[in-house]
Amino acid sequence: MRAVLASLLIAVLVVVLGAGALIYGGVYDVAATTPHWPAARAILETARVRSIKTHASGLEAPPGLDDPATVLIGVGHYAAHCAVCHGAPGVPKGDIGRGRYPAPPDLAKAASPYRPGELFWILKHASK
Repeated sequence: MRAVLASLLIAVLVVVLGAGALIYGGVYDVAATTPHWPAARAILETARVRSIKTHASGLEAPPGLDDPATVLIGVGHYAAHCAVCHGAPGVPKGDIGRGRYPAPPDLAKAASPYRPGELFWILKHASK
């Protein structure tokens, strides 16, 4: 039993030291133009989804966001700051958006799994 515990401890230590070397050595490329390793992609996606669910838990979108004047302001903001990467109806993604990894999602499709409060949190904190 002692040998099993020692082997397990050594294995965990090797993994932690290897991860530390990978991170602190700058080996892992975090550029927005380089695809992540599959394990890293899975970890990052899980962390993103769980973070949204946790931080937006119980949050409701502020009232009045469906007011036509507010929608018009939002459309202008989206056109000026978001459409270049995400595209828009009849507007393809720009060069910046096409060159990013992961590719900026089509927000009309990416929004469907989220509640209004979660979408508000995502937009407020620019996490998607």
